[in-house]
Amino acid sequence: MTVSGEPSLRLSFHETRTKVILRAQSESHEQLVRLAARFGSGSQRGALAAEVDLEDFLSHLAFLSQWHDPAGVSFSPDLKALAEGSVKDSQAVDSRLAAGRQGLEFSETVTPVDVPGRLGTAWRAPLAEFQTRDIAKLLSLTHGANFSVPGAGKTRAAMAVYAALRHAGKVRRLLVVSPKSAYEAWQDESEHCFTAPLTVRVFERRPSTDVELLLVNYERLSRYQKDLADWLSAAPALMVLDEAHRMKLGVRGTYGTACMALGPLARHRLILTGTPAPNGVKDLESLLSFVWPGHGRRAVDKAVAGGDLAHASKILRPLFTRTTKNELDLPPADVRVHYVDLPPAHRELYSALRKRPHGATNAEQDEFSRLGKVLVYLIMASTSPKLLDKGADRYDPLPFIFPPYEPPRDGSLRDLMRDLPHYEMSPKYEAVLRTVAENARLGRKTLVWSTFVRNLTTLGIALEKFHPAVVHGGSIDRDEQIRRFRQDPDCMVMLSNPATLGEGISLHHVCHDAVYLDRDFSAGRFLQSLDRIHRLGLKTGTETRITVLIARGTIDEEIHNRLGKKLDFMGKILDDPSVQELADPDEEVAPWGMDIKDLRALLEHLDDPKI
Repeated sequence: MTVSGEPSLRLSFHETRTKVILRAQSESHEQLVRLAARFGSGSQRGALAAEVDLEDFLSHLAFLSQWHDPAGVSFSPDLKALAEGSVKDSQAVDSRLAAGRQGLEFSETVTPVDVPGRLGTAWRAPLAEFQTRDIAKLLSLTHGANFSVPGAGKTRAAMAVYAALRHAGKVRRLLVVSPKSAYEAWQDESEHCFTAPLTVRVFERRPSTDVELLLVNYERLSRYQKDLADWLSAAPALMVLDEAHRMKLGVRGTYGTACMALGPLARHRLILTGTPAPNGVKDLESLLSFVWPGHGRRAVDKAVAGGDLAHASKILRPLFTRTTKNELDLPPADVRVHYVDLPPAHRELYSALRKRPHGATNAEQDEFSRLGKVLVYLIMASTSPKLLDKGADRYDPLPFIFPPYEPPRDGSLRDLMRDLPHYEMSPKYEAVLRTVAENARLGRKTLVWSTFVRNLTTLGIALEKFHPAVVHGGSIDRDEQIRRFRQDPDCMVMLSNPATLGEGISLHHVCHDAVYLDRDFSAGRFLQSLDRIHRLGLKTGTETRITVLIARGTIDEEIHNRLGKKLDFMGKILDDPSVQELADPDEEVAPWGMDIKDLRALLEHLDDPKI
């Protein structure tokens, strides 16, 4: 204490609640400068004040013990409560990790048998056995992580955690950070899980005080950080990061920085992702640093310090839950490969396009970006080379003629590419038309996937009698198109691309057939699109049929072979209870999912003399 009896150091929240303000008496000026300098984010705000990022402050509370007047350190009540909670979290992490290092099972305070009674009378949704197990573990933790595979019902499990915490009086509101595509899942689960649905709002500019479930996407976090901080601080809240791998860079990325700043303001924190470590152990460290900031983060950092993901996963197992693919007990999907032959003009054009890159130098061929473009050209050409010819706009459908004209014998390849739809129907399009028509005859709806929007718009016209729903990045009525596909008995087909509809949407209650017009090398994106119709909730005996179209002698065959090897590897990971590296479909390091082996396969295809 100072001579006047006043604290020599006062600690309180900055108005944004994401920083801590340190204020000292005049005689402690030099000590304040030295203390602020110890924090990585410390900066002076004048002679007698400094500020430190909240997460940095909580991580290094021990620095305060070196203040020249320990008895003169004073916390504001809300900051004191948060700091004390951080210390308790640290102790909880330490005890759990100690058990993990010794190979011991940690004794959970909540068992699966306890879960139904903790959810309260407002809860009404059924839970699978593995969901109940995971919920029990998460309720035993103050904060936690659910690393279950895609399609395992992580949203419902998180809702149950919230219901139990709300019933116990520990939280009163829920902030969910997620991709926009996942909003619908949270809105639907709110209605299905509770007898009185939660008041749900998508964050616009200022969060309403009467909202119980607030949805916001990662892109808006940094811009509206103060508003969200105020909302979290106004009442005890659970903060959930859905598809949490979006902030895997931690404080090195914009999303991670905002999440780390807001996280400590939530009474409870939970992350959900089926791909927790797409690039290795550092990703896992960043995610768990959000869950356990402050002292807890140091324990996590120590567990992953060796850089061995398998070892870190084993040590950290007490801090997360994970349901494997086998545990979902889904009826197996029937994957069928349907080969088509290119008609003469189409084959001539594809061969010409395949040979064009051979004028490149070896240095150029080593560039992923350039060969990524070559890959795209070949994927397009395997369906219709006309896709390479610019239309009126990127959504312009191809002008097929029925019956087709006879191609001229003396025309140029350029003219042939431009006019190909007048001479031949794409065999892949024909296969889609037959499949959709046959499924419609049987009363089965079909989901058709293609990477390219012009394929979608072209098929939208060709399939007009089946009242198609079309969803792509330029759709202004996405929700209405999805509603029609689900509810309109005349809408028998949906046309979409994995980039738009590959995650966050569930169609397994109305659709059990999917057709892939084309694919790229991204196994993660392919698996996520499969999960739209093959996921938890399928009725016993449901037949899920997947048709993959492949044009013989094209890049389709190389992609199919490479994906087969990747999917075999990924399947083993998805059935492994530990965390391993699993590709993040949202952030491919190389274009179109290519790795070095994919690159070699592409070059071999370009050099193959038999094609």
